[in-house]
Amino acid sequence: MPDIVIGSLLEAVPEPMLLLDAAGLIRAGNAPATELLGDWIIGRNYVTALRQPALLSRIEAAYATRENGEARFVQTDQAGETVFRITIRPLSQDVTGYDDVLLHFQDITHLREAEEMRRDFVANVSHELRTPLTAILGFIETLKGPARDDSEAQERFLGIMEDEARRMNRMISDLLSLSRVEGQERMRPSETVNLSDILASTIASLRQVAEEAGNRIEIEGAEAPVMVTGDSDQLTQVFLNLTENALKYAGADRPVVLRVSEETGTGSLKGPVVRVDVVDQGDGIDPLHLPRLTERFYRVDTHRSRAMGGTGLGLAIVKHIVNRHRGRLRISSELGQGSTFSVLLPKG
Repeated sequence: MPDIVIGSLLEAVPEPMLLLDAAGLIRAGNAPATELLGDWIIGRNYVTALRQPALLSRIEAAYATRENGEARFVQTDQAGETVFRITIRPLSQDVTGYDDVLLHFQDITHLREAEEMRRDFVANVSHELRTPLTAILGFIETLKGPARDDSEAQERFLGIMEDEARRMNRMISDLLSLSRVEGQERMRPSETVNLSDILASTIASLRQVAEEAGNRIEIEGAEAPVMVTGDSDQLTQVFLNLTENALKYAGADRPVVLRVSEETGTGSLKGPVVRVDVVDQGDGIDPLHLPRLTERFYRVDTHRSRAMGGTGLGLAIVKHIVNRHRGRLRISSELGQGSTFSVLLPKG
């Protein structure tokens, strides 16, 4: 088969492809392959171009046995590592006229990242559940043994066990909620809802919590109806979560403010936008932590968060709900100056 025809066939494939001749020279490569490895590879031996022992040994085996093979190829640059799965296919002389070998590169970096995320998620869940379970099992053992006849100890231990069980229940509820939100993230809501009513409902739900903390919630800019396209239950969950967090970290006599405004969107969020700022006057957050706040189980202060009943999943849920609404979540904070969590939603 003429080289010009082979080149045309390779160019029709969007992923990198190389054709090696019987002598191991790179006979042809498509544009993605030369972009990945460089134009200089054409006519060079594959050993010089690829240089990764595991891959080279599989190519040698394909030449020797004329059997299909597979290997990994890792390309490292300033952006990080890109991992390719290379499919190795020896071709018969009936196809090209030579004992050539065809290499097809498939980018599987996202698969590796997804697998790493899955492992991290399982490890985090296991760790978060192990702590309360270990505490509960320890107290059960104590109640069955040394504290069998100690009513005062029994009451204290049962109270702690109840707190730990409730914490596990909250975590499981948040995990289920996160799973549902992620499953719906590509399905944009279609109903029109009044954001002013949702914020008023949020304040009513948390009024007692605020009073118990010696604080209050104030709202600005929501006197008139503010209409957006959204899921009422999910938006309620967003503002309940953000407001409850603000109350936890604001401290007594430092009111939490929900401020509603309208602006013109920028970037991919174009057109009229409704902005809701949840503002607290707490201790603030070190800017170092801000990029990671919406990661699952990420906490700035692990001990304090757990003591306050946090699961480390709330902001991850908020992020996915806001994404589903084609909105943006922005976080700004300075140590000693409080924090502002801003939700921007397209105006409906």
